Amino acid sequence: MPDQAARLCPEDALQRIAALTDAQTLIPAGESEALFTDVYRRREAPLAVLRPASVEALQAIVREAASAGLAICPRGGGASYTDAYLPIHPASLIIDTARLDRIVEVNAADGYVTVEAGVTWAALKAALDPLGLRTPFFGPFSGLAATIGGSVSQNATSHGSATHGISAQSVLALEVVIASGELLRTGSGARGAAPFARHFGPDLTGLFTGDCGALGIKVRITLPLLRRKPAFKLASFAFANVEDLAGSMRDAALERLDDEHFAIDSALAQGQIGRQDAAGLLAMARSVLTSSPNRIAGLAQLARMAAGGTRALKQAQYMLHFILEGVDAAEAQARLGGLRKLMRRGIEIPNSVPAIVRGLPFAPLFNTLGPKGERWVPLHGILPHSCVGTFHAALEALYAAHSQDMKRLGVWTGGMFATVGSSGFLYEVAFYWPGPPTAYHQAVLPAEYLAGLPQYPQSDEAAALVEQLKQEITALFGSFGAIHFQLGKTYPYARVLQAAPLALIRALKAALDPQGIMNPGALGL
Repeated sequence: MPDQAARLCPEDALQRIAALTDAQTLIPAGESEALFTDVYRRREAPLAVLRPASVEALQAIVREAASAGLAICPRGGGASYTDAYLPIHPASLIIDTARLDRIVEVNAADGYVTVEAGVTWAALKAALDPLGLRTPFFGPFSGLAATIGGSVSQNATSHGSATHGISAQSVLALEVVIASGELLRTGSGARGAAPFARHFGPDLTGLFTGDCGALGIKVRITLPLLRRKPAFKLASFAFANVEDLAGSMRDAALERLDDEHFAIDSALAQGQIGRQDAAGLLAMARSVLTSSPNRIAGLAQLARMAAGGTRALKQAQYMLHFILEGVDAAEAQARLGGLRKLMRRGIEIPNSVPAIVRGLPFAPLFNTLGPKGERWVPLHGILPHSCVGTFHAALEALYAAHSQDMKRLGVWTGGMFATVGSSGFLYEVAFYWPGPPTAYHQAVLPAEYLAGLPQYPQSDEAAALVEQLKQEITALFGSFGAIHFQLGKTYPYARVLQAAPLALIRALKAALDPQGIMNPGALGL
């Protein structure tokens, strides 16, 4: 395909595209490096980055690009780490959806909201909060930048996932621009009706969730609406080992008492325990007393926590945090009481972390670098619950085999964990290594913040070790039958499918994108 694109004179195609759009749409590659660099790296520079202001303009761009054989890579908020929107050859255009940022319809009567793909989760929350409404899944932690279109393309998970699942499970209908420039509608919208329902015959909506833009560019997304629950409770627990942590998380997942949760290991806790003060401990004690069925039960819980002691808390290797919601205080308290019964293998600790997350669900993107300005990239897999312990042991053995090089080069890791429904366990590894910030970091982080961080020279050896570890751990996940979200061009998909599903996905790709111009390389296609 690159040779074909070169023969068709991409410069002429760019001129024709520029003539079709307004002056703000076409950004030359030389002025937009941050837009083709993700959290981890950059690959090929595209011919240009395009920011259409309307669906119709996007359709015209896609038709012109298709006629010239140019590749099209859709970009949302840009916080990918799997080459999701990075071109793999220079005869490419990046379609940045930032200007497709309209909330099209909030239909409280029929219970849905339709947005354009470039709307961020933070913007949608700001629009729905005054109405007392929310979507079931309401965004990842990066929701200040993460767009709804990008999250649906990548199968994002975080806020609301414990009860309502990943982003894909909160989609009713989509409008997608396919490679011909045609607008394809799914769900009830496929028959020209309002997009109020998803399951109208075969699930066409599901085909475009998690596709990483390989099948088309999502331009409008319809999500269901729920009434916000006014009451909530928070809880945090510490665990000595991953087996107790994972078993407790599985127990909680089967009960579905919480709206969201996450766990981190001691490396990511970053001294959080030492910052707990008397006021935090007092607040936790009040929470225990008010959420217990009676005062005696509450005092017994506090006694158990005290018996664990500060020493045991500081030795804990894992912290698990919950946010539980209810229609009233009684329901929230009942949920918390039920959760505490499931957490007997842990020690309850002050709940400052979930309090911060609930109060500030979408934090600034400071965590795209490490706590001391190191480079950062995550890697994850979703495992069956029964495999978590053995996978963890194998991962620790892998780390041990590389420990000398990791220490010498300043490479370190941390872990973050969640359950995915009642049957999956998300195990995420975060890598940190010394290196300078990229064009992406310079674009999303304040200059004064970057100036206050330690400065690191480029370490090719450390970066190579991180890439090696990523490859080895991805293979390790595969040996345990793990799957992945945010597949992009990094995680295995096409090469691990069996013959029949691979033939089906290739046939679907060929039907929707016969020239193979839609994000080539995504999903391994």
